[in-house]
Amino acid sequence: MNDNKEKLLIVDGMALLFRAYFATAVTGQFMINSKGIPTNAVYGFVKHFLTAVNQFQPSHVAVCWDMGSKTFRTEMFDGYKANRPEAPIELIPQFDLVKEVVEAFDIPNIGLAGYEADDCIGTIAKEMKDAAEVIILTGDQDILQLLEENISVALLKKGYGNYLVHTHETFYEEKGITPKQMIDLKAFMGDASDNYPGVKGIGEKTALKLLQSYEHIEGVLENLHLITKGQRVKIEQDLDMLHLSRQLAEIKCDVPVACTLTDSVFRMDRNKVIEKFTEVEFRGMHKLLEDSKSFA
Repeated sequence: MNDNKEKLLIVDGMALLFRAYFATAVTGQFMINSKGIPTNAVYGFVKHFLTAVNQFQPSHVAVCWDMGSKTFRTEMFDGYKANRPEAPIELIPQFDLVKEVVEAFDIPNIGLAGYEADDCIGTIAKEMKDAAEVIILTGDQDILQLLEENISVALLKKGYGNYLVHTHETFYEEKGITPKQMIDLKAFMGDASDNYPGVKGIGEKTALKLLQSYEHIEGVLENLHLITKGQRVKIEQDLDMLHLSRQLAEIKCDVPVACTLTDSVFRMDRNKVIEKFTEVEFRGMHKLLEDSKSFA
């Protein structure tokens, strides 16, 4: 770990917002305020956010967002995420509202059209890892490919304040491969939630074995004569999709976004935050706010 005291929390805004929305929408608790705007997702987002801040005590914070559904991945493969339904109507007005609330905390909102939040997270994490200890807060396992010295990932578990914190060491202990090899793992097994198939008939168990034996896709392809005939035939039949799936799976870490330590210092103005909570009509949030030690 870094000897300096700087700790940057990078929040996967989309992951927190969607999780918060679906946790309450299932019972119809949309928390519609007097302006007719649903606030359940934003309320849950703030609750997740403040709980994490109180637990991890970051000195710096940034929040990353998707900026629309069209990205370089949808251009590469038009089936990418094509199985995702449209955003629920009650969630749509909350996309802008949540960014306003984040601004009230004096935290940068970061996103770029054509890229996913993951790509912005990856870019900032890699840029900042030498200046600060980086913790990424998400519910998305794909982010685990970014793990390395000084970059850890806190995966949201059920409820509030429950996290599975992964380092590159714990990931290797659990999977038997390095975080970077996770890209090739997904290339072989595909990703049902992102709607790309990988190699048909090759699941996680087989893919892990192949990568443990031959390190990466190139290693497997160089040693096709050593693997079973069934596996060889499957890979040869889906070779183009294997290479495409790897491109889809890899988080881009050279996106033209920037976030410096100066931009992301976390010192919130209590009055400004409370004013925003009052405007949005949030109730019962003051206790979490009082627990935070990050007032300007």
